[in-house]
Amino acid sequence: MGGRIYLDWNATAPLRDEARAAMVAAMDVTGNPSSVHTEGRAAKGIVERARAQLAAAFGAEGADVVFTSGATEAAALACGGRDLVCGDIEHDAVAAWCAADLPVDGAGQVRVSDPARSVLQMANSETGVIQDLPEGLAVTDATQALGKLPVAFNWSGAEMALVSAHKIGGPKGVGALVMRQGTDLAAQIRGGGQEMGRRSGTENVIGIAGFGAAAEAAGRELADGAWERVRELRNILESALASADTDIIFAGKEAGRLPNTTCLAVPGWKGETQVMAMDLAGVAVSAGAACSSGKVRASRVLRAMGFDERTAGSAIRVSLGPSTTEEDVLRFADTWTKAIKRYRARAA
Repeated sequence: MGGRIYLDWNATAPLRDEARAAMVAAMDVTGNPSSVHTEGRAAKGIVERARAQLAAAFGAEGADVVFTSGATEAAALACGGRDLVCGDIEHDAVAAWCAADLPVDGAGQVRVSDPARSVLQMANSETGVIQDLPEGLAVTDATQALGKLPVAFNWSGAEMALVSAHKIGGPKGVGALVMRQGTDLAAQIRGGGQEMGRRSGTENVIGIAGFGAAAEAAGRELADGAWERVRELRNILESALASADTDIIFAGKEAGRLPNTTCLAVPGWKGETQVMAMDLAGVAVSAGAACSSGKVRASRVLRAMGFDERTAGSAIRVSLGPSTTEEDVLRFADTWTKAIKRYRARAA
């Protein structure tokens, strides 16, 4: 038996060597990026280099890139105080600010009628389903798409986009709001007027350095075809799982998906039970169900897609990355197959 297998890349990706090196180097830079002396300009240079790296990786040259504490803060900055709508498949950080009025079909696709007041993710974190973004969209959540899909903000049609460092191998606690240059947006955190007056507070120079380096490395990785290899592994995984149990459901499989994401359910076999069984066997995956105040509820995403409560509560998400191997996915498939057989035997 080998070591642990990490198959929860959509939750957070392992820290890249490039990001770690950039962060270590930034630790030795003393100045405050708002200071005008030599030390301050050195720190400011790190921030601006990262801003350019992220813009290049996201196809956002000429756009305003505002660094935040994460995509959640970016969502609050983009959506707070606005009359916006979304589908009930959005991440909680977005759904908290929008009315879930947009219809979602069985394939996980959202129908947008008024783009100018709508929020729509590029790709869903649970199912991997990719959305077609309409021109003039108010906000798009690109946290799962960045680095995995050949997307560019400048041709997305959106006014603003949310991104996060730790989804692409950067550090946790750093994100950005990318917006069309000159977009009128009131700051929520006020003070010294940093980040073009959109987000006050001394910039997290170390984290931002890691974000920029991770974005640059992710762009190279995507261009080199690493995620097409991940797609092949995902297909191998799903084929092995389908052969093991004919009742298995792959949510969103009929739609275009992220190359690394499998959302599977066996109605009646609770998602959290599967996650615990896999964890004890040395495999990290996540449940399609979300925990809130100690109460487990069925996946809101799957319920919006029309799945019943029993199925939605039985979902788990398996998400791969470029360092995942065929041995990893086959070991997971074997482990899961043994677990489902034990479940079937107990239920008989």
